[in-house]
Amino acid sequence: MSGRTGAGADPFRWTVVGNGENRRVGLFVAAAEASGVGTPRVVEWRDVLRDGGHEFADDEVVRLDSPGENAEVDRLLRGVDDPTRVEGSATWYGRFLDAVGSLRGGVRLDEPADLAVLFDKRLCHARLDAAGVPVPPSPTSGGHTAVRGWDDVRALMREHGMPRVFVKPAHGSSASGVLAVESSASGRIRATTSVEVAEDGRLRAPLRLHNSLRVRRYTDEREIAGIVDALAPDGLHIERWLPKASAQGRSADLRVLVVAGRATHAVVRTSRFPMTNLHLGGARGDLMSVVDAAGDRWRQALDICERAAACFPDTLSVGVDLLPAIGWRRFAVGEVNAFGDLLPRLTGLPGGPAEGLDTYTAQIAAVRDRLPSALSHHPQARKDHATF
Repeated sequence: MSGRTGAGADPFRWTVVGNGENRRVGLFVAAAEASGVGTPRVVEWRDVLRDGGHEFADDEVVRLDSPGENAEVDRLLRGVDDPTRVEGSATWYGRFLDAVGSLRGGVRLDEPADLAVLFDKRLCHARLDAAGVPVPPSPTSGGHTAVRGWDDVRALMREHGMPRVFVKPAHGSSASGVLAVESSASGRIRATTSVEVAEDGRLRAPLRLHNSLRVRRYTDEREIAGIVDALAPDGLHIERWLPKASAQGRSADLRVLVVAGRATHAVVRTSRFPMTNLHLGGARGDLMSVVDAAGDRWRQALDICERAAACFPDTLSVGVDLLPAIGWRRFAVGEVNAFGDLLPRLTGLPGGPAEGLDTYTAQIAAVRDRLPSALSHHPQARKDHATF
């Protein structure tokens, strides 16, 4: 259906590239209809991958959404038949960027060059660091240091004086494959992760790794080494594990959505584990108590998120994972997420540009405010695409 439905409709059409059955697409479509811009056209990621691309009309505003949570699309991107498998993220990265590059025309809300950096944690860390955005120290920033396996991880931990680190797949998401590794002075090692080792893989190398909704701890260094060695071919990023502030007696961080350069939404994520992802048992905390605890530093926290988003100026919105230091005195950016807006039932920050709006309605409003100017600069879509 066209985005030009209804009286007084906008002189452009809305399109979303996503997995049509996914709640992300459903929430965006509902927000578009409620905003009076009509029903967006949905282009399926599986069709883009099968057909080798898609072409959009000059008056189509094109929003990309996550290709996740679809077994067929996951198989086409990662080349694995079991969607719970952790491996294959490097293949996913290459094929996803190829798919994005195969989209032609339209006015796009996501810049392909930005996505290439956002989906490589090493490149993203380096870009933020170069812009003066506070980030955890990392020996792999920029991707110039090869991490071939556990021996390299241990060597980098010793060389850089990092007894506690996060080891992350360079192209992972949703904490897939992430290990929070801590070492003691006596040489003991412990890793906290959602990775589960398949029973039939324990005696073989490489191991078969699966994502689990249950966070577990490994204390056998041989087992930890096997997991890291299995992940290493896809690329690894290492960051210092910074002590985080607490909320309601649990470790806490923030997901802050930045839309068109402004911090619009924020959610506190708390957990008894190092990873605060909600699907791994994390819970939403009380934002107002955090704002009170941060005091005059709260504005500083939002400024840091906006500076992080400014590193990706041709992408409409990003979700910034903000790490607060103990006492809410300082902040660092852990990650910047291209598809970080799935925050159901969350409305905009009081006094902000999206007060009272959900994350998708806020993006639609930002586009409607800015699109006439964007179209005046791009009266005709180029052969590749016009950027919002």
